[in-house]
Amino acid sequence: MESCIFCAIAEGSIPSHSIYENETTMAFLDINPLSTGHTLIIPKYHSSKLNQLPISFATSLMNTIYTLTGPIEEAVGATATTIAFNNGSAAGQEVPHVHCHIIPRFEQDGGKSVHSIVENPSPPSADLSNIVLSIKNLI
Repeated sequence: MESCIFCAIAEGSIPSHSIYENETTMAFLDINPLSTGHTLIIPKYHSSKLNQLPISFATSLMNTIYTLTGPIEEAVGATATTIAFNNGSAAGQEVPHVHCHIIPRFEQDGGKSVHSIVENPSPPSADLSNIVLSIKNLI
């Protein structure tokens, strides 16, 4: 995609601090990191949402995440990582190209769990069975 910054990074026309690359994925340091070693992993296929990505690229993306998580933690001395996707603009996705954040975490970083990212959560649904059925019917 012509105007996609992540496609341009994958093509090499925009420089990055690349830490890993294979035929279908690329990983580079985030230029606006939340912590030391904050890394973005992208597929080399333009898709704005994970669930629209061809399965072969999604599989490769997960393999790259798996491969890099431990080395990133070890390299920066992190005790944990938050691994996250913002899947669509309503979820906070700023660049409309699938990307995963590996964010090294430290005991005193003040960060919270994924449950803290929504300021106004929906009230718990009393009818979980209907939600389960609705999802299963769409699979």
